[in-house]
Amino acid sequence: QVQLVESGGGLVQPGGSLRLSCAASGFTFSSYAMRWYRQGPGKQRELVATITNGGTTNYADSVKGRFTIFRDNAKNTVYLQMNSLKAEDTAGYYCNARLLTVSYWGQGTQVTVSS
Repeated sequence: QVQLVESGGGLVQPGGSLRLSCAASGFTFSSYAMRWYRQGPGKQRELVATITNGGTTNYADSVKGRFTIFRDNAKNTVYLQMNSLKAEDTAGYYCNARLLTVSYWGQGTQVTVSS
């Protein structure tokens, strides 16, 4: 049974940091590219960060220099370190695993940036 379970969301003040985690099970994690998406209120889902199975990373322009995606294949977990958070980062954050035409999604974790 495939599962992606996100955690680490919450309420944080502007300028603060959070680390999101996505624990995977039920598939060969190390073979999959992993992505973090987000969807803010009234907005379309946006690709935030990608890490390939080889460790190559890519980021949306809106988060470059502030967010870092990394993975631990031994723990079947992908992380999103978010620093210098802004109000516009407020969104549900979703983990995605993809290999060719196969795609799995987590249930999401809410991040709210507010004073």
